[in-house]
Amino acid sequence: MSDSNAREHLNAKHERNREQRIEGIKRWIEYIKSEPPETWGPQQNAVVNDQLDLAQSVGTSASHQQYVKDVAAEILEASNESGADSE
Repeated sequence: MSDSNAREHLNAKHERNREQRIEGIKRWIEYIKSEPPETWGPQQNAVVNDQLDLAQSVGTSASHQQYVKDVAAEILEASNESGADSE
């Protein structure tokens, strides 16, 4: 498979994944419209809680967390400076 074919294959895969996510979102919207919050609320909470647990279980070091915070602060500062320059 050439590089361009591989790229096209990957792009097609990403598009299929995107379409599947959108369809899943549409199904969830229909579900929450048709069911009371007492039914779908605990289900949604379980999904969110599992995602939070997973994110916390990654176990990044304190130094890496600080690095991410520093990079985010630099990006925000640069963004604020460029916004001020455009005014």
